[in-house]
Amino acid sequence: MKLFNRRQTALARRSKREIPAGLWTKCESCSQLIYNKALDESLRVCPKCDFHFPLTARERLALTVDEGTFEEWDGDLAPLDPLQFSVPRPYAEKVVEEQRTCGMTDACLTGRAWLEGREVAIGVTDSRFMMGSMGSVVGERLTRVIERATERRVPVIIISGSGGGARMQEGMLSLMQMAKTSSALMKLDNQGGLFLSILTHPTMAGVLASFATLGDLIIAEPRALIGFTGPRVIESTIRQKLPEGFQRSEFLLEHGLIDLIVHRRDMKQMLARLLGLFGA
Repeated sequence: MKLFNRRQTALARRSKREIPAGLWTKCESCSQLIYNKALDESLRVCPKCDFHFPLTARERLALTVDEGTFEEWDGDLAPLDPLQFSVPRPYAEKVVEEQRTCGMTDACLTGRAWLEGREVAIGVTDSRFMMGSMGSVVGERLTRVIERATERRVPVIIISGSGGGARMQEGMLSLMQMAKTSSALMKLDNQGGLFLSILTHPTMAGVLASFATLGDLIIAEPRALIGFTGPRVIESTIRQKLPEGFQRSEFLLEHGLIDLIVHRRDMKQMLARLLGLFGA
């Protein structure tokens, strides 16, 4: 019996080694193991529980705008280290590492594109770069895309996937981006412009407290985590159990914070329809 057990263990170990790494992804919602090729084919939506995995900014653009129409604006802007922030590690080193890993200079892409033949100004944040936190470059790019949309009289679409809020390594320079983006949106609104805000998993903190919730229509993907502070922090602070589904898209729709929940596969079609309804 010992020999048999030893052989079984060896066979199991050999089989485990023969399975290449990186072929499967575990759903953070239902723990289902998903074959990566199948996950990509489903637009990175869990086939079991419909959880929408985060996408990169480039992936978002590919699903949202007409192919080959995106023209990037302000891609030359890159973050500095005005506070010489060094705890727990130098900010300048962290930025270089994030740029090398993500292939982006900062946590958002902005520019213009066409969506079903309609010109739009668009911004997309990317949670891979310091959790999509809003530093001075992110705020400046978003402000500029809003201002250009106001001048060109085209609608603005911003897709938020930012779990990091304002970037503490830039201090007040980061916090002021909340007011700056909000001010640009007020000018857009005064000129009769249209702003469609799309919230994805996760959209949190300073991003949610500023431009992300100022849309003429606020649209969310299903089951996205949306809030200012995470639920675990809130529970530990108030020492109470939060309601089921708290800070998820469905809960926020029920309580009036957002206007629509749209599945990823239907998002482009819905945006085109809304642009048509608003005459944009």
